[in-house]
Amino acid sequence: MTATLIDGKAVAARLRAGLATRIAGLGWAPGLVVVRVGEDPASGVYVRNKDKAAREAGFASRTRHLPEATTEAELLAEIAALNADPAVDGILVQLPLPAHIRAEAAIEAVDPAKDVDGFHPVNAGRLASGLPGLVPCTPRGAMHLLAGAGATLRGARAIVIGRSQIVGRPMAQLLLGADCTVTIAHSRTADLPGECRRADIVVAAVGRPEMVRGDWIKPGAVVIDVGINRLESGKLVGDVAFTEALPHARAITPVPGGVGPMTIACLLENTLEAALARRGA
Repeated sequence: MTATLIDGKAVAARLRAGLATRIAGLGWAPGLVVVRVGEDPASGVYVRNKDKAAREAGFASRTRHLPEATTEAELLAEIAALNADPAVDGILVQLPLPAHIRAEAAIEAVDPAKDVDGFHPVNAGRLASGLPGLVPCTPRGAMHLLAGAGATLRGARAIVIGRSQIVGRPMAQLLLGADCTVTIAHSRTADLPGECRRADIVVAAVGRPEMVRGDWIKPGAVVIDVGINRLESGKLVGDVAFTEALPHARAITPVPGGVGPMTIACLLENTLEAALARRGA
């Protein structure tokens, strides 16, 4: 058996096309603003890609690029102005921020109804309580990929390796909401290989290159590899030893080209949902 590749690029393209069709029928464009502080190069690439995808789908997208020397108070004032702007439906504060600005202060300053990253404590609490709200984009994208791979979620054993607020914890909540039996594991979990071998669904989001070996994968499991790590050779790899996992898994995401393309698509999906909710639709 060789695993089927889960093509994140194709799934993301279909999702963006569907959003464009929905927006074309609205008669108005949802407004999305990314607030970027400083000159982090990776952030620059992400923001440009986001802007391009948003505009192609019909969103009114713009970036507010503030200088590195912006103070925390100035950033919070900028966010407050965007919260009050009726033309803005979604606000994303691009991370990382300069060291002198607390990320948690910026995240908590965003109106939860416009928090299209899904990081605000109100949205995190709603997810943990099983209530509707805006969900972090990467876990939301992973759920789309599981659906596209035909994974049976109800009653399935799922393991999420990683406990970050951005991916691991919300991913576990989404799987729990889909009636999976969920284990949250991490680098210090006792007998991590054994825990993985019990799982029908493996979501690796621990940030360690190829930590999950092929023989940790239960035959027929679906593997979602959220990790993206650059080796000294320059090669990009995930948290799963991809070649080793291929003979074991039923379906697996490649790195790159798996989960990554879904993040921007789900940011746009969140923005449309936020725009409709703000208008009572």
